[in-house]
Amino acid sequence: MGPTKASPDSVSDPASDPVKEALIFDLLEWLANGDRTYEDVMDAWRTSCPKLTIWEDASDRGLVAFEQVNECRFVRPSPAGLALIDQRTRHRVSEAPRKAG
Repeated sequence: MGPTKASPDSVSDPASDPVKEALIFDLLEWLANGDRTYEDVMDAWRTSCPKLTIWEDASDRGLVAFEQVNECRFVRPSPAGLALIDQRTRHRVSEAPRKAG
């Protein structure tokens, strides 16, 4: 008998793991705050841990994009990644405690 495919119900949604989501958000913010080469990103974010696939999840979800400039390959948040940053930032601001004035 050959390998079986996982049913959609048996595969966990990466967006449902708050730890992974927070780390993906950290990755996207880090990418947005400066020029990062592919090598920089791999040095900082690649892991061999099968449970912490932050780079892979962000890439699979289309949250990162590549840009070739001369001999350098840069990694940046994709439009979807920028939208997630914007959404999370607005959500954070709306949940911040308001100061009594």
